[in-house]
Amino acid sequence: MRSLSKLRSHVLHFSNAAKLSRPHKSTQLQLSNNKKPSEADASRSLFNEITDILGADTIIPDKSLSGFLFPLETPHSEAGFGEEPACTKRICENAAENVGTLDDAQLGNMGEQYLSRVVGEITEVIRAENASTSVEERLENLNYGLRSDVFDMVLKRCFKMPLLALRVFNWLKLKNGYSHTTRTYNTMLYIAGEAKEFGLVKKLVEEMDEYEVEKDVKTWTILVTHYGKAKKISEALLAFENMKRCGCEPDAVLYGAMICSLCSAGKGDVAMEFYNEMVQKDMVLDVRLYKMFMNCMARSRDVAAVSLLGNDMIRLCVIPENCVHGFMLKSFCISGRIEEALELIRDLKNKDIDLEPENYETLVRGLCKAGRITDALEIVEIMKRRDMVDGRVHGIIINGYLGINDIDRALKVFQSIKESGSVPTISTYTELIQYLFRLNRYEEACVLYDEMLEKGIRPDIVAITAMVAGHVSQNRISEAWKMFKSMECQGIKPTWKSYTVFIKELCKASRTDDIIKVLQEMQASKIKIQDKVFDLVITYMENKRELTVIEKIQHMRKAFTLDTEKFEESNKQVSLRIKVEENGTVDQSKSEIDYPLVHLHLKTYNEQDVHEVYRILSSSMDWSWIQEKLEKSTIHFTPELVIEILQNCNMDGSSVLKFFSWVRKQTGYRHTADSYNMAIKIAGCGKDFKHMRSLFFEMRRNSYPITSDTWTIMIMLYGRTGLTEMAMNCFKEMKADGYVPGRSTYKYLIIAFCGRKGRKVDDALKIYGEMISAGHVPDRELIETYLGCLCEVGSVLEAKRCTDSLQNFGYTVPLSYSLFIRALCRTGRVEQALALLEEVGAEKCTLDQLTCGSIVHGLLRKGRLEEALAKVDAIKQKGITPTIHIYTSLIVHFFKEKQVEKAIESFEEMLHSGNEPTIVTYSALIRGYMNVGRPIDAWNIFYRMKLKGPFPDFKTYSMFLTCLCKVGRSEEGMKLISEMLDSGIVPSTINFRTVFYGLNREGKNDLARDVLKQKSELRRKRKLIT
Repeated sequence: MRSLSKLRSHVLHFSNAAKLSRPHKSTQLQLSNNKKPSEADASRSLFNEITDILGADTIIPDKSLSGFLFPLETPHSEAGFGEEPACTKRICENAAENVGTLDDAQLGNMGEQYLSRVVGEITEVIRAENASTSVEERLENLNYGLRSDVFDMVLKRCFKMPLLALRVFNWLKLKNGYSHTTRTYNTMLYIAGEAKEFGLVKKLVEEMDEYEVEKDVKTWTILVTHYGKAKKISEALLAFENMKRCGCEPDAVLYGAMICSLCSAGKGDVAMEFYNEMVQKDMVLDVRLYKMFMNCMARSRDVAAVSLLGNDMIRLCVIPENCVHGFMLKSFCISGRIEEALELIRDLKNKDIDLEPENYETLVRGLCKAGRITDALEIVEIMKRRDMVDGRVHGIIINGYLGINDIDRALKVFQSIKESGSVPTISTYTELIQYLFRLNRYEEACVLYDEMLEKGIRPDIVAITAMVAGHVSQNRISEAWKMFKSMECQGIKPTWKSYTVFIKELCKASRTDDIIKVLQEMQASKIKIQDKVFDLVITYMENKRELTVIEKIQHMRKAFTLDTEKFEESNKQVSLRIKVEENGTVDQSKSEIDYPLVHLHLKTYNEQDVHEVYRILSSSMDWSWIQEKLEKSTIHFTPELVIEILQNCNMDGSSVLKFFSWVRKQTGYRHTADSYNMAIKIAGCGKDFKHMRSLFFEMRRNSYPITSDTWTIMIMLYGRTGLTEMAMNCFKEMKADGYVPGRSTYKYLIIAFCGRKGRKVDDALKIYGEMISAGHVPDRELIETYLGCLCEVGSVLEAKRCTDSLQNFGYTVPLSYSLFIRALCRTGRVEQALALLEEVGAEKCTLDQLTCGSIVHGLLRKGRLEEALAKVDAIKQKGITPTIHIYTSLIVHFFKEKQVEKAIESFEEMLHSGNEPTIVTYSALIRGYMNVGRPIDAWNIFYRMKLKGPFPDFKTYSMFLTCLCKVGRSEEGMKLISEMLDSGIVPSTINFRTVFYGLNREGKNDLARDVLKQKSELRRKRKLIT
């Protein structure tokens, strides 16, 4: 009872404060960097004593393995320190094994080979890519009996396709005479947990209670493991408590899962309570968990706990004492506890215990990690005298120099390795290549990679991924793809991490088509795309205003999301379809269901056909000529092909909308709701709102399913143009027709109301309240826009109320207040922002880091340079590198004050600190150079962006051409308009007007007339004029 009440108190503590209890790394770093002189002297004295100890004896190092193989551990080399993720992986494997083994008794009358064949046939049927029949229908046609052991194995084979597994699981629930067992629920819980679908996990647990399905220790292990992996510690603790309430006794695997989760969350003190309880029951951890536990306690400076765990490893696990001392030393070094590591070495010497050779390397690595490279070199000298130094040790020193941004010394050490006849390790080559790319020293990085190949060093996946990222950063996309594809030739299978790095770099380089291509390759390779990757790509697409591409990506995302409500609706639709077919009549408008959501991303068209149609549509504005070419072509048009064509040809709105009308009349072709949505978007983007509405009514007349997405597209297009009244009327019409607005509908409507053109603050307040009442959670982009608008019009109290409510949606206190402070600073209310910062209390340290850029920006806008610089110095003293936002704000300020040298110094300091300039930074440089009368420098920056990225966007072009026209260089501004069109960016009416007026002021009337012709031609290309 005592342990249960203690556990309950932990649950309450985590549920109330889990999000607010993260350690403040900056504070700890500041304390460690500001030691008293006496402490520093003591540290130096201790180190000198240790070097004397290590250098005293002359031993012959034993470079062979000890021959002792620990339980559950295989020999492996470690290139660097980490958190021992294998530990977490091991517990997950245990859980998977526990839910996934069939014994002979469960096989019943089925032989093992026969069972495997049946499971294989069922799995093959349900995984078949067949768009004409649904998964549920294919299951109905099977002639096998409904055995829980068989379908449990089927579910396991669908592990990488959680959506498919859930459909099979739900279908089984509806079958008469079948009941799910603990085993099948455990399997489904494991699949849902791996997919991080915790809403579904909760629902499955509730179902087990409802249907009185027994939960065994494996059930609780799965829950604790996956909640722990997702850092949901309060839920993991609650699951553990509920298990005890049910009378189920935890086993060693479950205790291990709980301790692993707590250590990952930095809750070593709580983990120790579970460990003590475990030891009392004569249970032990495996070696990996002990090592992870040691690391956690070492980070907490709990030397006694580390010693206790070490003694238990020797006493309970019968692990050799010298190995355990190595683990202890490593845990201190990993955690940056160098003083404790040195104390341990002294204690070992006092006990006449020799230090193993590999422990010298551990100490060198720890010293480098702590920034004490001079001390590390002293240890290396001792190692040299004992013939212990190889390329790997030098690689650690190189890594240390790179950690303090000293590339020159790192390269000197690298050169000395080669001159000594040693061969640098592949990790050393990779680290140097990555760092050189970061410094924009592209050629040197490529030379290093070629040198590595010449030495016969086979590149691993990390090295190849580094080269891919480097090529993309230099806008060498074809070389990046070639390098990425070379993995297959070398027998290396790309991981989700390598794909993610590729996507991140492509986002920076604004390569939309390549991003989609990488996502499609990930799906084709059956690699689960993480939510954070989808979020990154969707944010990028939203910034580019690629609504149709966002919809395509959302469809991809559905393949990895277990949305139970959608599947329940899908089941109803399947039943309806079967019933209609039995009656012998089918209403196409009701039965046209898009069943295979899993396969929506698969191409059903040829890329050459897309390029051929694009070439035809863009080569002329004479529709009769275009129609003749289309009718002569042998292309078979499908809805998927048409959607891709529409997406690629959106700049040629007039021709593409005529094509849309023409293809509808072709034999055997029928548009879909998605193709209509795309056509509506193209018409709206060309400001052809009359035709946009015409397409909408055409959808309705032809009984195409109009969804909330259709309405959202129209609302967004009206809003983006500033036609907020029409957007509001469209919203009212949508609700009057019985459609339920989704989160995106509310979002785009509120953003439209908050814009400067057509602003309606009262309507924004009303719709935001309606959105919250409907249960939709606002995303960060919406919150930033909404708070910015409220602060701009002086509704600060309303903005404060909104900020306070964000915590109800899962926003942390620091994040929600940082968004509010950002809005205040951007609207010139820096005093209010500073006052708010003082009110926060316990979270002030974290909030300081999040808002430093905004505060500096606000102070500089007010001309308070000294205060801003003091703020920057304060964060530097804490060991925190200023953000790109801070450096950009300083660059803007210095250019504004005509202090060009200081602006350039700020830019160079930013590069040296490892920050990559963003498009905002480069735009600030262009504007700054133009304002101080240095247009050539501005052009150089612009050309650098076009060559190496990030590529100029609409805002950059608009700002640059405005600056050029102001200083009498409107002809160059005219050139920029042509470049915008060539880059697929549509110039605005204001862009054309700015250049037109500028040319007239400069007396270049003929060129001004050419600009008007250019504008008229663009209008005719984008708008369907009949």
